[in-house]
Amino acid sequence: MGNLFESINNTSDKATEIGEKYIKDTHEYYRLKIFQQLTISISMVAKALIIGGILFIGLFLLAFAAAYAIGDWLNNVSLGYLIVAGLFLLIAIIVYYNRSYINKKVITKMSPKFFNS
Repeated sequence: MGNLFESINNTSDKATEIGEKYIKDTHEYYRLKIFQQLTISISMVAKALIIGGILFIGLFLLAFAAAYAIGDWLNNVSLGYLIVAGLFLLIAIIVYYNRSYINKKVITKMSPKFFNS
């Protein structure tokens, strides 16, 4: 009878140890997974900011050049700036109305990086 209780006690101790190891390993796995996702996210944001900043500067200078060229062609620089501003406004409106499509594209592109890695 004593042997039976001792066997049950050993089995429950082993089960407790295995459960504690599982919880510890799971905790470590999720810490590493969070670190991986965080570094991927920060890396993507940093790349987007760098590339976006450079593209913004280029677009800014091109807009000034185009506005000046259109104004020179029309013999009215102010009108050239208004035309370029109107084009930017039109592009902004188009992007605004297509924002759900853009969201779907971003989610579709990003989900494999987060859920398959």
